[in-house]
Amino acid sequence: MISPQDLQLLVDTKMPFGKHKDRVIADLPGNYLNWFAREGFPTGRIGELLALMHEIDHNGLSDLLKPLRRHHQP
Repeated sequence: MISPQDLQLLVDTKMPFGKHKDRVIADLPGNYLNWFAREGFPTGRIGELLALMHEIDHNGLSDLLKPLRRHHQP
């Protein structure tokens, strides 16, 4: 089950490696998320968040994250 905390982490957590390092997970492009879905998500929490974001993006639900975004991002 998806928790509100998981959704908040999508807009607060930055990608720790790769082509889109330091980009917020919620802002990763769909083709990048699709690549992980094909090749395999990393293990651990980051992989769980990427898989969740892939499902949200794939199902056209990204607008659900808009209210969770901080108004004053660094």
